[in-house]
Amino acid sequence: MILVVPVLLVLSAMSLALGLVLPLVHFKKLYFFNETPSLIDIVVSLWGQGSGGLAVLIALFSIVFPVVKLFAITLEATAPASAGSQKTWLARLLPVLGKWSMMDVMLVALVIVAAKTSGMASAFTQPGLWFYAASAIMTGLLQTTLRPH
Repeated sequence: MILVVPVLLVLSAMSLALGLVLPLVHFKKLYFFNETPSLIDIVVSLWGQGSGGLAVLIALFSIVFPVVKLFAITLEATAPASAGSQKTWLARLLPVLGKWSMMDVMLVALVIVAAKTSGMASAFTQPGLWFYAASAIMTGLLQTTLRPH
């Protein structure tokens, strides 16, 4: 059990990094045009097309939030038991993060569903989505391991 937390921390961080840079979805349009954007490509594309608010929202919930959540879990796992003020700060932060733990994956799934239902393109999942989802699942497991109540 003592090795589970460090292994999950490393695997979750690696999966998150791969989930951000690998293609999330393969869009096939009119049998001629193909796109395989990563999550970062989608945010940059939205920003470049003038949809700054949507780009910021997706970046916050899909990039910044998972990184902050993973960082907070790492602090919780490595904090000494006697660190009173840091422990109470983390004790308050982790349950709040836990309530939003799958929001990032749901947001990415909504982008794929929107592309599929528009009729303009066919969308097929790519490895980036699976790494991204694996990271979210592993951080959820880490949260329950560190804070079982």
